Amino acid sequence: MAVVGLQLMMLKDRINEKGMYEVLREVRELDIDSVEVSQVEMTDELIDDLVRGKADFGVETAAMSASIAPGGNGFALETEFDRAVEACRKTGSRFLRIGMMPFTAMTSKAATEEWAASVEPYAARLAEQGIRLCYHNHHVDLIQFEGERIFDIVRRVAPSLLFEVDLHWVQRGGMAPLDMLEAYAGACKLIHVKDFRVAPMPADAVARLEAKELDTKDFYGIFLSLAQFAEVGQGNMNWPALLPAAEKAGAEYFLIEQDDTYGRDPIDCIRESREYLKSIGY
Repeated sequence: MAVVGLQLMMLKDRINEKGMYEVLREVRELDIDSVEVSQVEMTDELIDDLVRGKADFGVETAAMSASIAPGGNGFALETEFDRAVEACRKTGSRFLRIGMMPFTAMTSKAATEEWAASVEPYAARLAEQGIRLCYHNHHVDLIQFEGERIFDIVRRVAPSLLFEVDLHWVQRGGMAPLDMLEAYAGACKLIHVKDFRVAPMPADAVARLEAKELDTKDFYGIFLSLAQFAEVGQGNMNWPALLPAAEKAGAEYFLIEQDDTYGRDPIDCIRESREYLKSIGY
């Protein structure tokens, strides 16, 4: 069974305030077994805290973040390849993940191909070290160029690059998540478990529209923003079907993530997501 974990982007402010070690203590208290590190500086001290956290609390490092060029999120493989490998060795992590391709790579088929070709050598070199590089999707990765999705282009040009599938963004991009898992079976190693809800229509906005205090364009902006990130089990995603399908597709980690908690304490949201996953057998 896939290991349940947490995308630590949700607790980056806590990490910056308390340090990684104390946050891992909190994670363990939430009955979470692994973490993915993102959107924090990968200092030697933080890496040492990950090692201590595994020894003291049993929280393993599922994945850490990387980019190709400097200036991205996590280890810059162009300049920090050896350091990234060493960090994986120390923490026991078998995965690095790229959170997003540059926006320039999303503009055309040729641009996507060029970026994927630049990634392939690093993914292949990491694989030789027993570390798999995964690409994390957003809705834009369902863009089609000449009938070929960005997902397809990346898989074709960079076969050593595996996927971290964010099922919320797949659904938001207009592809059925179950279809995506089937289409890319074998390449789906990390899964972001994030729900998708539609918030209630705000009555005050409707009243302002009817009173002509709000123009149609501004109201439509409110209408579109009703699509929200949600705690797992509090939205419309079919997790009892999706999680077994993800395991069948090769998933090794299920990582709870919620990009926006809309004013709620992230710890409360994480706890709610974790309790739901327990309720369906995870």
